[in-house]
Amino acid sequence: MLAILFAVLAGLCWGVGEIFTKWALNTGKVGPLSVLLVRVLVTLPPTLIAYWVSMHIWKWERPGWVGDAGLRVWLMLILGSGLLAGFAGVFFFYMGLAAPGGDISKIRPIAFALSPATAVLLGWLVLGEAMTVRKAVSVSLIVVGIIMLAGEKHTPGRLTASKTPAAGEAASPRAAPG
Repeated sequence: MLAILFAVLAGLCWGVGEIFTKWALNTGKVGPLSVLLVRVLVTLPPTLIAYWVSMHIWKWERPGWVGDAGLRVWLMLILGSGLLAGFAGVFFFYMGLAAPGGDISKIRPIAFALSPATAVLLGWLVLGEAMTVRKAVSVSLIVVGIIMLAGEKHTPGRLTASKTPAAGEAASPRAAPG
């Protein structure tokens, strides 16, 4: 149950955090690479603190793991966590948000739904995890949802609010700041 709680907290943090990211991109004052650079620089100090606390206080990490990991483990970490997930995934996500038509209500669900579907399939094919009927149906539903979102056409006036307020009206409280 603790793992599910952590997953829920991660999803909530990403959901709220990326709204601020989209607001920043909407200002036109920063681009996706600036956003990525800020993300990397801001996450380093709390990551180092959390790593130290987990090693020395909570004892979650065993001291000396860096030297004991070996070349193969380092290559998997660098390629998988560093380049693919840490850089490329975030880079393409921010590029999608900054691109014309990059509505967060479309880009985020597609990116973040494809991730678990990919993990389930690769967990089964590469790691030998069990593929159950429930998992297969879930992945199928995710793919159908992605197709539906990707094919959705923006139709102003139909269940969407106008982006610019009419003369004399106040801007929506959901408008981008600054």
